[in-house]
Amino acid sequence: MTSAAAPAFAEALTSSDSPLVLDGGLSNQLEAAGHDLSDELWSARLLADRPEALVAAHLAYYEAGASVVTTAGYQATFEGFARRGIGHDRAAGLLALSVELGREAARRAGARAPGRPLWVAASAGPYGAMLADGSEYRGRYGLGVAELERFHRPRLEVLAAARPDVLALETVPDADEARALVRAVRGLGVPAWLSYTVEGDRTRAGDPLEEAFAVAAACEEIVAVGVNCCAPEDAGRAVAVAARVTGRPVVVYPNSGEAWDAEARTWRGRSTFSAARVSDWREAGARLIGGCCRVGPDEIAELAARSGAGPTR
Repeated sequence: MTSAAAPAFAEALTSSDSPLVLDGGLSNQLEAAGHDLSDELWSARLLADRPEALVAAHLAYYEAGASVVTTAGYQATFEGFARRGIGHDRAAGLLALSVELGREAARRAGARAPGRPLWVAASAGPYGAMLADGSEYRGRYGLGVAELERFHRPRLEVLAAARPDVLALETVPDADEARALVRAVRGLGVPAWLSYTVEGDRTRAGDPLEEAFAVAAACEEIVAVGVNCCAPEDAGRAVAVAARVTGRPVVVYPNSGEAWDAEARTWRGRSTFSAARVSDWREAGARLIGGCCRVGPDEIAELAARSGAGPTR
């Protein structure tokens, strides 16, 4: 089962010889099970409509060998729910439910493999995810740091109150939004990781990685920094920079390597995700390793095997 006290997660980052294995893409696992996510709320819609589907998706990753699953909170915001006619109190309940569904999956996985430590990371996507127009891959929304902090803080307060093991501040496109998130997590009593989406040696918005990672260096709540939702080829270089700049454990979970065609609404190209990259990422400082879009349980099972973990089946 998941740890009862949040510090256990931070301790695990440095106390184990093997890295902690993250899950893969939640959306692709849900789509593989037949769920339609062509909606502005994306996977967050299932918090209201099909919560058991989210438990099943989380459980598939635990059973594949992941020690950490990320919740369906990425696109779950008060503003996004309001557009669907869901009021503030109900929205807060759905945010808290996202954590409980992860915990339920952990309980089920733990019953099948007693004694195996499992954690739940409460996902919190960037402001652009709420806009549902691809803005998270551009950043620079025209909002200042204070405005972005006011957007993020209420949601993070609700998620923190649900007592996840860690907050996943993920797919952050630029250093300004990272500054807002660093301010927003202070005093919440739950550790967090901060991961950028990058292209080449810069964030999606064009910030040099050294500058971007330095934003988190002085925040004690941030227990890991790194990258996600990027090409596998860009991840290794970013891991090394994150470790050097911050001295923190590094999180890395790239996409499959395929490219999303927004006009045709389909993925193109071939997967370049390979579990063979694990050793290089580990040597560069990675302590949390998994996958993002289009990376499924099969890839996580192979990654877990190479990392010294294994499936719970």
